Amino acid sequence: MNRALFIIRIGLFAFMTMLIFNPDPGLCASSHRKANKRQSVRKARSVSSAHSRVVKKRGKQKAVVLNVVSPPDDAQSLNNQALLLHRQGKYAEAEPLYRRSLVIRKKQLGTEHPLVATSLNNLALLLDAQGRYAAAEPLSRRALAIDEKALGAGHLDVATDVNNLAALLQAQGKFAEAEQLYRRALAIREKQLGSNHSDVAQSLNNLASLLQDKGKYTEAEPLYRRSLAIREKLMGNEHPDVAQGLNNLASLLKSQGKYAEAEPLYRRSLAIREKQLGVDYALVATTLNNLAELLQAQGKYAEAAPLYRRSLAIREKLFGTGHPRVATSLNNLAGLLQAQGKYAEAEPLYRHSLAINKKSLGADHPSVAMSLNNLAGLLHAQGKSAAAAPLYRHALAIDEKVLGKEHPQTIMIRNNYDAKPVKEK
Repeated sequence: MNRALFIIRIGLFAFMTMLIFNPDPGLCASSHRKANKRQSVRKARSVSSAHSRVVKKRGKQKAVVLNVVSPPDDAQSLNNQALLLHRQGKYAEAEPLYRRSLVIRKKQLGTEHPLVATSLNNLALLLDAQGRYAAAEPLSRRALAIDEKALGAGHLDVATDVNNLAALLQAQGKFAEAEQLYRRALAIREKQLGSNHSDVAQSLNNLASLLQDKGKYTEAEPLYRRSLAIREKLMGNEHPDVAQGLNNLASLLKSQGKYAEAEPLYRRSLAIREKQLGVDYALVATTLNNLAELLQAQGKYAEAAPLYRRSLAIREKLFGTGHPRVATSLNNLAGLLQAQGKYAEAEPLYRHSLAINKKSLGADHPSVAMSLNNLAGLLHAQGKSAAAAPLYRHALAIDEKVLGKEHPQTIMIRNNYDAKPVKEK
């Protein structure tokens, strides 16, 4: 994340983009969380065939053998339905399906089966998407423990579990443990797959994202560049994963104020995605948003506005008007209008974004806190400090509860509130 955003309220719309920059968190086998600025791949493993992984010992080594079993069709069907609803942002509908799938698998396969770990992982990802980190973390840790026991500490599925847990910890600002886990996942993948595999590129990307979050830009940049180089070598210059790498590197350069270097990377990423995916694809909307944000940072408001509006239109078409990504676009467009002094136009967009996030994510989600913070900033800019103060307090209470007092977003909101003292009666 761009740490400059933590102390500059104008432009806080950009921070919210980072909260949802992965268009399909946990649903892609290889993405990523995303995909976008700081992709944290959270791989949701699902098995479509009627096989189970059985661990057998061969001497001192373990071998994974696929055995045909009576297929837990009900569990897999429920899991697949839940995955679809998850992708659509219908979290309340997805959760009971994931839980039913988990119950069936435990009953049919036992509590230590890798498919149980898959169900735990998928449910954890859903809870993570809703900001329910305290509930998600033990599920993610349990999935990892099952796979370590069944498959061995060096198995690629274990690397996925380690990566997913790291992403969850990263979201909570637990950077020290997250970094160790990302490095562990990278080590497993390099050992099992070699140094030039696409999954290694993804791990490099994820570790770079964490270092970027910590403000360690000089350490993050070579990892992003190595990840991008692997992808270009394996996939060619026009692959969507290359577009992701370009986008992520551009984000880092933007964080350092290197706008001239970042812009052509964003534009190349956009061109690849439009060509390979189509002009109305979700990732196109993401890159449009990111490029617009860069242009806004340079004061190029007239160029940024149509990109924000096009991104919003794509998301409304794909996801409907009540999706969190639509809320992000509304928030970002409001931020642009605020920067232009168009407060009357910005306020209803901020309020609409806040309403969507509350309904779709729940009242205690960090994105709700950011919406409250941004609306408070707008009200204060209009001289309505008394109205802004309770919004800041509410936002701060959410983030202290969900993210903790030392998370960068919590600190940023606290600084905003403390910098705007209001004499209350």
